[in-house]
Amino acid sequence: MSEHTGDGAQVATGTSTGTATDTGGNGSDGSAAIPELVIISGMSGAGRSTAAKCLEDLGWFVVDNLPPALIPTMVDLGARSQGNVARIAVVVDVRGRRFFDNLRESLADLDAKNVTRRIVFLEASDEALVRRFESVRRPHPLQGDGRIVDGIAAERDLLRELRGDADLVIDTSGLNVHELRAKLDAQFAGEEEPELRATVMSFGYKYGLPVDADLVVDCRFLPNPHWVPGLRPYTGLNDEVSQYVFNQPGAKEFLDRYAELLQLIAAGYRREGKRYATIAVGCTGGKHRSVAMSERLARRLAAEGVETVVVHRDMGRE
Repeated sequence: MSEHTGDGAQVATGTSTGTATDTGGNGSDGSAAIPELVIISGMSGAGRSTAAKCLEDLGWFVVDNLPPALIPTMVDLGARSQGNVARIAVVVDVRGRRFFDNLRESLADLDAKNVTRRIVFLEASDEALVRRFESVRRPHPLQGDGRIVDGIAAERDLLRELRGDADLVIDTSGLNVHELRAKLDAQFAGEEEPELRATVMSFGYKYGLPVDADLVVDCRFLPNPHWVPGLRPYTGLNDEVSQYVFNQPGAKEFLDRYAELLQLIAAGYRREGKRYATIAVGCTGGKHRSVAMSERLARRLAAEGVETVVVHRDMGRE
């Protein structure tokens, strides 16, 4: 991220102005409704505070650095607020030290109470995190007498299981503050939450795999427009490049069959309560084939009722 998104302790409230499904107010039987809950976690320096401020602006009641053992209590208080606190976002991270060990127990407690909860995990590369800590001249909370990279390694190990349980993983290595907010807005700002949201991301293999991808598909089996002089300067957003890609043997069939496979996967995601998916589509440089395929795939998903965002990670890097 070109702007630092470090984490500072705060408790903030906002007026409920609409995000995902509204579970506030009283139930149909007059009982208190359980608030919707988002748990924000991830690597120190990856943008947790920015994520918290974004949800606050969207009307969520935000609590930063809350000990995990108190999360069920926070939800109970929200349920007794007569709908005034219908959405709660809690930032949980290693600053809680020994309190962090209580997180698994708290999650089990929430599941037993049928609380609708989602975990947002913010990720970043070691290089990006070191650069951010050095830019603000602050130590990593776990580095002790060691180096920043030692603290990062210890934190990754501590958070590994939580990252695997996350509903949404966002890699902020190449994002600035505004781009991170845009990603969160796309996930949480809608008046009604769709059954599934998808991000279709084109990328170039020579720049590395996206770490936040749920699914990765390879388009390098198609001829590369880079070797066509008239097409080389353009991208997959250009009609001529797109037509060239989809006129190749197997291109349309690949799109059709992969879209069918995604229908099967999406149905499984919905059954498991997973609401977000990042589909990474790669080619060599992330400029031609993957861009054209991502655009067509995103349109196909949108036509099937999946709210879809398209991101071209590496387009323009050459």
